[in-house]
Amino acid sequence: MPGMSKILSYILFIGLVVGAGLLAGLTNAPGDWYQSLEKPFFNPPAWLFGPVWTTLYVLIGVAGARIWQRAPKSAAMQLWFAQMAFNLMWSPAFFGLQNPELGLLVIVGMLVTIIAFMIKARPIDRISTLLFVPYLAWVTFAGILNLSLAWLN
Repeated sequence: MPGMSKILSYILFIGLVVGAGLLAGLTNAPGDWYQSLEKPFFNPPAWLFGPVWTTLYVLIGVAGARIWQRAPKSAAMQLWFAQMAFNLMWSPAFFGLQNPELGLLVIVGMLVTIIAFMIKARPIDRISTLLFVPYLAWVTFAGILNLSLAWLN
């Protein structure tokens, strides 16, 4: 049965992360306001965001399950939940409130908690740290994009 509980934790973490991310995105769609913003030359096409975030959410879920299995009461696990809270706040802040500056503050919090998670997770499970590398890269890019949108508008 121990193998079954590991599989179940993966299913739960991935399902919750992907589901929460999907819900945050669907309830805070970009809409006309975002379309009207002046965008930087490096703004990715809209179709790219869905596949990228879905992939990242799966990686985040796997990392969360791995840490949960090894050290559920650790600082790494607390930071995993903190980065998820910041992650789920971004769409409501940026799109919902139509506030790029607030979105930027949320991204800074997200980056800090992602990096802190990676530092605290490394001694517990190096794979979880590595699973966050693409997430850190994308959120760094998203922060630069968010800053550019705030600056241009």
